[in-house]
Amino acid sequence: MSTLDGTLAGSPTVSGTDAQTQPTAHQLRQRRKASIGSLIGTTIEWYEYYIYGATAALVFPMLFFPTHDKLVSLMLSFASFAIAFAIRPIGAAVFGHYGDRVGRKTTLIVTLVMTGLATFLIGFLPTYESIGLWAPAILIFLRLVQGFGVGGEWGGAALMSLEWGDQKKRGAAGTWPQLGTSIGLILSTSAVMGSSYFTGDQFLIWGWRIPFLLSGILVVVGLLVRLTIEETPSFAAKKKSQQIEKSPLKYVAKHYWREIVKVAFLRMSEQMPFYIFTAFILDYATRTGGVSRTFVLLGTLAAAVLDLILLPIFSNLADKVGRRNMYYFGCLVLILMAFPYFWVLNSGNETWIFIAITLSLVPHAIQYGAQASLISEQFPVHVRYTGAGVGYQMSSLVAGGPAPLIAAFLLASFGTGYAVAAYLALGGVIAALALSSLKDRSDQHL
Repeated sequence: MSTLDGTLAGSPTVSGTDAQTQPTAHQLRQRRKASIGSLIGTTIEWYEYYIYGATAALVFPMLFFPTHDKLVSLMLSFASFAIAFAIRPIGAAVFGHYGDRVGRKTTLIVTLVMTGLATFLIGFLPTYESIGLWAPAILIFLRLVQGFGVGGEWGGAALMSLEWGDQKKRGAAGTWPQLGTSIGLILSTSAVMGSSYFTGDQFLIWGWRIPFLLSGILVVVGLLVRLTIEETPSFAAKKKSQQIEKSPLKYVAKHYWREIVKVAFLRMSEQMPFYIFTAFILDYATRTGGVSRTFVLLGTLAAAVLDLILLPIFSNLADKVGRRNMYYFGCLVLILMAFPYFWVLNSGNETWIFIAITLSLVPHAIQYGAQASLISEQFPVHVRYTGAGVGYQMSSLVAGGPAPLIAAFLLASFGTGYAVAAYLALGGVIAALALSSLKDRSDQHL
């Protein structure tokens, strides 16, 4: 089987006709359902993930990891945030196995329920004051369940949209699951900010639970949508012809381990700064910039809205100028903005701080839209769920999970946010180097 074996929607293997054949009305309906389903699913998954990131900065240090040193409590809280990233590659491998053998649709339903249930239960969890060490222990366990489920989510959601989508516009087709990141951040930030505003002094007592409990409603909505989507044509064709890999992970580890490593470091310029700008900064800006918790949350909300607006714009542009060129541009923007960003935060000027926080996710928008297709097209269809998912989630070990924790450590060690800025710039350089070594397959019909 060749390294580019397999096809996506609209190809000869899928339709049995010429690749230029126009999709039927049924196929167009499924394409729309797949796009919306991947969007709603990732929105819910990331909503659940981000409310943990926000509360890890604002709530958990005091309620679940209380110590005599606020910085130590913060680092313990961020460690609980980071630990779920360590299990995400395992989740990607397990769910990738079933996604490549059983199907994308069934696997995605399981990941949605698993992550949603864990998030919902956090809303009922007693604090350290009530049950002692059991509180952080159970919190960490539920966080691990969250991470395991999310680990299998992205690969399936991306493939559901890409394999049903227009192959001439893979950058645009791959944008749908990526938009869930922005919408999830908007919803989570709004939920935390709203509950903080309406519960006031009670936020640290019970108000913080509201965003977690609301996730139960979102999961029900997501399930109703995903149950109506059919299996992707490319996987259905492989399953019908019995061209299913017996051990997708073993095959990927043997033939595509280089791509997995490169993809992991590719996300250093996107995932790592994202969690610094949306989690670490919630604490840093309030202490160093002298602004309120609500102010920072409002700025983060504005950043998420701008990210949502820019993502499809840059994704469509990437189909015209090239996804690699767009990604290089995102790396450059991150490197150039890292030090000015912290200079503004240190200035204490509320207007400029708000502008800086709002613009912080621009490099993310430039890169993230093109990322789904850029990563997925590195792997053939019979192991694509596993390969793309594991590569994407392996970055959690080097980029996403450790980012707020490393940022807090750098701040404690050097006493300045510029150390964190240097960390961000380094991420941009590493990602650019990883991208330069990946094969360009944008002109090949997968």
